[in-house]
Amino acid sequence: MAQIIDLGHSLPLDRPFTTTEAYDRGLGDRQLRRMVEHGWLRRPARGVYVVGALEDTLELRCAVLRLVVPDDAFLCDHTAAWLHAGDRALAPNDHLATPDLACFRRAGRLKRSTVRSGERAVRDTDLVEVHGLVTTTPLRTALDLGRLPRSNDVRLHGMDSMLSLGVFEHDELLAGVNRFAGQRGVVALRALVRMADGGSESFGESALRLRWHEAGLPRPVTQLEVARDDGAAYRIDMGLAEEKTGAEYDGEDFHSSPEQREHDLGRRAWLHQAAWTIEVFRRRCVFGPEQDVQRRLRALHESITSNRRRHYL
Repeated sequence: MAQIIDLGHSLPLDRPFTTTEAYDRGLGDRQLRRMVEHGWLRRPARGVYVVGALEDTLELRCAVLRLVVPDDAFLCDHTAAWLHAGDRALAPNDHLATPDLACFRRAGRLKRSTVRSGERAVRDTDLVEVHGLVTTTPLRTALDLGRLPRSNDVRLHGMDSMLSLGVFEHDELLAGVNRFAGQRGVVALRALVRMADGGSESFGESALRLRWHEAGLPRPVTQLEVARDDGAAYRIDMGLAEEKTGAEYDGEDFHSSPEQREHDLGRRAWLHQAAWTIEVFRRRCVFGPEQDVQRRLRALHESITSNRRRHYL
């Protein structure tokens, strides 16, 4: 914040502003780009900036979108997800770029270079007004995100993030699938919708849980609590209580500092002493050419199956 003030520009500190307003206040493209690179400004939508220290809230996201969304359009897909859930709904690296807005008219195509648009059939019940913006409801957004993205990881994460809002039930999501019979992406939606779980807290956890299902493991409990002797509890990203087996995704944001690593080591040492088997995965384990997630989860599945056989013999 101090660096912005030192530049001598009277930028709005409590609201979003457009590129045009920044020009009027004496800033050029090079300065704006530098301020974004240093984190002094954020660019949540094309042509819109906010001061980096300004807290992300629903009201702020609405204020950002009101500056760029046409009055006769409704928000959908990844833009509606971001409006409802904030950065929680973003896929990896989405915060590093500025995606096109996803918005539609009920009839007629929007022609803007910064808008991913077309026509989309919606029911009145699919839309809701939020602080003056019309957007698809979390339920309709989940159904669209479960079928339209190109990656199954993104599809499942989209449904997870909307379920995590707690404004509709998983049964409602299941019931909504048939209305898209014959439409694009419905095959993927049918395959993934039963796996959707609002307990997932990140894209990495959603992707890891998808690998868990693909390895043939039973459906896990997300954010599984393991009670400690002192009355507190440890949470495992996903796991099976009866088998004392779980898996965790250690993202860079929350598992990289010395303090975070020390906490993780202490927690997992306690779980190990309590006879829990916890497989820990980082980004390289789940994504990319060096991933070993399927091999390790299949080995976990074999171990559980063997233990069950011995138990019933």
